[in-house]
Amino acid sequence: MLRPFTVMLGPRVRPRPWSTKHMPCGGHDVPIEPSGVDLPARPGVYLFKTAEGRVLYVGKATRLSERVRAYFATTPDRAMIPELVSRADDIECIVTPTPQEALILERQLIREHKPRFNSMLKDDKSYPYLVLTHEEFPRIMYTRHPPEKAQRWGPFPNAGAAKQVMQLLRRYFGIRDKDCRGKDGCLASHIGLCRGPCVDPEGYPERVETARKILNGHATELLEELAVEMDAASQAHAYEEAAVVRDRIRAVREVISQHVVSSRLYRDSDAIGIAVQGDLAAVVVLHADEGVVQAQDVWPMVHRGDVGETVSAFVAEHYESRRPPRLLLTPVPLLDGVEAWLEERRGAKVDCRVPMRGDLATLRRLADQNAEVQVGRLARRSSGSLEQRAADEGAVLLGLDRLDHVVCFDMAQLQGEERVGASVVLRNGRPAKKEYRTYTVKGDAMDDLRMMQEVVQRWLKRQDEWPDLLLLDGGQTHLDAIRRTLEEAKVWGQFQVAALAKREETVFRQGHDPIVLDRHGRVLVHARDEAHRFVNRFHRKRRGRSTLEDPLETVEGLGAKKMQALLRHFGGRKGIEHASLTDLQTVPGIGKALAERVHQRLHGAPS
Repeated sequence: MLRPFTVMLGPRVRPRPWSTKHMPCGGHDVPIEPSGVDLPARPGVYLFKTAEGRVLYVGKATRLSERVRAYFATTPDRAMIPELVSRADDIECIVTPTPQEALILERQLIREHKPRFNSMLKDDKSYPYLVLTHEEFPRIMYTRHPPEKAQRWGPFPNAGAAKQVMQLLRRYFGIRDKDCRGKDGCLASHIGLCRGPCVDPEGYPERVETARKILNGHATELLEELAVEMDAASQAHAYEEAAVVRDRIRAVREVISQHVVSSRLYRDSDAIGIAVQGDLAAVVVLHADEGVVQAQDVWPMVHRGDVGETVSAFVAEHYESRRPPRLLLTPVPLLDGVEAWLEERRGAKVDCRVPMRGDLATLRRLADQNAEVQVGRLARRSSGSLEQRAADEGAVLLGLDRLDHVVCFDMAQLQGEERVGASVVLRNGRPAKKEYRTYTVKGDAMDDLRMMQEVVQRWLKRQDEWPDLLLLDGGQTHLDAIRRTLEEAKVWGQFQVAALAKREETVFRQGHDPIVLDRHGRVLVHARDEAHRFVNRFHRKRRGRSTLEDPLETVEGLGAKKMQALLRHFGGRKGIEHASLTDLQTVPGIGKALAERVHQRLHGAPS
């Protein structure tokens, strides 16, 4: 069981707040001295907090007493410590049974509180994946929002490389990318890009398995099999068949051609590199197996001055949803508990090393070199010129004169409750956060379409200038609904309107064919993702507040469907609160007994 306790720092006596103060810890007063006598020498998590309770920093320790005391040393080991200590008013500690559990709890608390002084992954940035769908005849898809049951590879920091891999698998192995049901199949099958179930249902599963091998990086055995197959066809004078196999070999080699580093030592190995510019960091993971480097992941991070902490925080986040490798190469030793946690995640030994020489050191340094390139790109992207270029490229993609002013809408709700919307604004490709707006849905709409219509109507009334583009998070149905709203307001045609569907990054516009976005549409993806992030943050805030105050959640027999029936019938929460017992009994699905429980819960006494 986790045991929290608090150490109050009291009046600001710096830099030695532990000197002779008496402060509460675990429910009784004890003297706090530099030895940290009353902080247990046990694993746990500690939180530096302000007097208002805002969390400034979350850390973990194998021995809390030693770790916390180190923050008040005469010569701190990190540049951020003096500022952290000067701002903190108390320290809350939570004891855990093991260092591994401290690591897990630390990560959860960092996600929850987003402390200023912690190194954190930059959230809500979506990278593309390649997926094979969970169907009888799987499709390959390029998407930033993979379906839950699909087998996925990624995320890919290089979207162009991911698309190239998908095209190679389609062209040379006949993997379908669309639903090809119908008597005529699909165009791709007629031009030789697909040999799906409408062409060769018996041979298709074998080709899908081949694609899986390539995506998993198991190419050595496949190349040998293809070489044997090509030789056999050539000896049998089946030269056309041999040429087809030859092209497949070239395709496989092209997929892995960028893997220039090779060594017999590279077996299920990940090498981590990091580069820093100011408070911006790029972490690169090179994955090597079967003797070659097979993949690269790039992650932007916020860096707070300590490389060891940044790397350990990244490792904990990165391998939460991935199986750790057999060998992990890092630039600095991992913090206490991280290696044990990795082994627990893997279910087997994880060899964590900081290599200094040989092939493994070469691989590790290559990760650093890639990180240097990536952090430079990240820094350049923050400049206005690149963001304006993204806006200009988006304008060309959509055939517009300019795309300097974009407004994007997104909606959020939970079972009909806390129905909210948000709009974000991009100016010259950059977020104009002072123009962001949130909306609480006032009508009785329970679906995204009608909710979005209400929010857009309210937005229209406050505008003194029209955007170059009104972007909706949704598909063709959202576009049709908002078109009706704009026509009723007599403003349809005064500015461009588009909808961006998440799964395959497809843009819908009236009178135009749908467009699957490439890198030239990144300003649209950025606007949609920013709207999604902003509305979800507002929704979480509203939901957290209502969860604490909602008396109806404890009513026996009142589930989500019946709650929605009440909300629809009475037009919202206030209508339910003002309803009489007789009124409650008239709602379909709400019987006499349940109506009495609802009425009693709201008004405190049986009627």
